[in-house]
Amino acid sequence: MDLNQIIATERVRWRRAFFIFASLLTAISAFYLALGELTIFPFWQLSDIEQQLLLQLRMPRLVSALTIGASLAVAGAILQTLLANPLAEPGIIGISGGSSLGMVVVMFGLPWFATPLGFMVGAFLGALLFTLLLVFVASKLKLNTSRLLLVGVALGILSSAVVTWAFYFSDDMNLRQLLYWLMGNLAGNQWYQLFIVVLVLPVLVWLTSQASNLDKLMLGESHAKQLGLDITKMRRLMIICAALLVGSSVALGGVIGFVGLIVPHLIRLKFGYDHRYLLPLSAMAGAGLVALADLVARMSLSSGELPVGVVTTTIGAPIFIWMLVKNHDYR
Repeated sequence: MDLNQIIATERVRWRRAFFIFASLLTAISAFYLALGELTIFPFWQLSDIEQQLLLQLRMPRLVSALTIGASLAVAGAILQTLLANPLAEPGIIGISGGSSLGMVVVMFGLPWFATPLGFMVGAFLGALLFTLLLVFVASKLKLNTSRLLLVGVALGILSSAVVTWAFYFSDDMNLRQLLYWLMGNLAGNQWYQLFIVVLVLPVLVWLTSQASNLDKLMLGESHAKQLGLDITKMRRLMIICAALLVGSSVALGGVIGFVGLIVPHLIRLKFGYDHRYLLPLSAMAGAGLVALADLVARMSLSSGELPVGVVTTTIGAPIFIWMLVKNHDYR
């Protein structure tokens, strides 16, 4: 088989993968909108109550779930490439911890601002602040990728310590709210909160356009420099983009773990390393995973709902272990 035939075969394979992922995402979205305490089907013959339920509750929540899943998965793919570590995730360099810390500051330091919008702003600014701090330290100390990872881990530990202090001094109401936030929660999301999507979409599009540069980073920093890539600038931009994606996700639904680890890792195992396809497939798979997890969270209990972050971990961990066992030679 010559080179042209190999390229043609790979294109057909990727197109088939795109079609399958898009079809699954569409099916999950349809079931998400239809299922609940009140089943809505078909969508074109709705009563007034069904219209309100669909348009005011389920649709904004679905958009939130899709945005969160795509953002976390793409952020995970970027960080795994940037840190040359297939097990990296957004939380490992302190970004998720910064978001949690921002939410804690709003809850205990600015109680007059402790509204859904205030928590969103606090989570977003916390992620951005930790990211800028990480970039500043890396720039001043001229850190390589390994040391950058260690600084991120230290920032994550620092944020965890502050959140632990918040647990200790919180009253029952604040404690319950903080716990629910840290476990992930999409209940009550409204259309006005989805202005964050306007921030997320351009970042996702731009990251996809940087696929060739990300492929160069996969070769190692020295080879990437020889190919003309500005490693320092690229690393800063990638970390800031990851912060925007993770901060937006935490602002919309709290801390939802495991998506940024499991999704891009499994996509690489199955489909390879080409970022032209890795990023879009990760976005679709992450969106579908969070939407499916939130559907399970809504449907599992008759008297309430489970935290979506717990569901993503429960779904993802066995799959992750199975894939590692099946692909034990993966590096």
